[in-house]
Amino acid sequence: MALKTSLKTIVLEYGMIVIGSFILATGFVFFINPYKIVPGGVYGIGIVVHSLVNWIPVGSFGLSLDIPLVLIGIRILGPKFGTKTIMAMVLTPIFMDTMTHIFGENDPLRLADDLLLSCIFGAILIGFGLGLIFRARGTSGGSDIIAMIINKYTHVSMGQLLIIVDSTIVLLALIVFRDWKIPLYSWLVIYITGQVIDITIKGLNYDSAVMVISKEHEAIKQFILQKLERGGTYLKGEGMYTGEKKEVVFVVVSRRELPLLKEQIKLVDPYAFVTVLDTREILGEGFRPLNDPNN
Repeated sequence: MALKTSLKTIVLEYGMIVIGSFILATGFVFFINPYKIVPGGVYGIGIVVHSLVNWIPVGSFGLSLDIPLVLIGIRILGPKFGTKTIMAMVLTPIFMDTMTHIFGENDPLRLADDLLLSCIFGAILIGFGLGLIFRARGTSGGSDIIAMIINKYTHVSMGQLLIIVDSTIVLLALIVFRDWKIPLYSWLVIYITGQVIDITIKGLNYDSAVMVISKEHEAIKQFILQKLERGGTYLKGEGMYTGEKKEVVFVVVSRRELPLLKEQIKLVDPYAFVTVLDTREILGEGFRPLNDPNN
C-alpha cells in the first residue's frame, strides 16, 4: 500500500512539473516575450539579452543561467530538489523556444495595442505554472532557486520572495530600454504572478474559524453536531471583569455553513459574543489531511 501511494505521488508530482512547465512557457511566449516585458528571473534577463542580440533565444539563454544556480540549489536544498528542478529547467526552455519557432515572436496574438490585458493573462499563466511546479516540490530554476533558499531560512512566502528578487531584475530593463512603461508593466506582472503562485500552492480557502461565548452553548453545540455535522472544541474561559467561568465554543465551518451558524446563534442567544476569523489553511480531520503530499 505504501509503495502504491508513493508511486502515485511520484507520478502526480512529475506530471505537475510537465504541465506547469508548459503553462509557464505559454505565458511567456504569447503574452510577455513579444512586448519586452521583463518579469524578473533568468527569462526576464533573457528577454533583455534577446532584444540586444536577436539570434540568442530567450529560453536557451535562461537555461545557460540556470545551470550554475541549480548546482547551488542542489547543494543547499538537496538532490531530490535537483531532480525535479532539472526537469522543469530543461522542459520550460524547450517548450518556450519550440512554441516561439512555431508561432513566431512578433505579437502572435495581436495584443500590442492592449499591453495591460497581455500582462494580466501572462502573469496568471506564469503564476499558475510556477505554482504547480512549486507544489510538486520543484522549481523552474533561476530566481525561483534564490527564493526557495531564502524561504528555507525565513517565514516569508514564496510569492513575496519572488516579488522582491525579481524586482531587482526589472531595473535592468529600465537601464537597457530606457522606457518607464516597461518596468511598470513588469512590476504589475511580478505582483500578479506572486499572488497566483500563493493561491495555487495554498488554494482558495473560504473556511472560517468561529469562537462563540454564550450561555446557550449547549444548544449551539447540538446545532453544530447535528445540523452542520461538524465537530468542535470547548475552550475554558473566564470573564476578565466578572471572573465568571465560561464555555467557549471553537469550530471551523465552510463559507456555506457560516451564515447558518450565525443565524442559529442569533436565534438561541442574541447576546452571544461571536468572533469569525478567516483562515489561510485548515489541516486535519474533515479538511485536508496532514499527510497530504502537497502540504
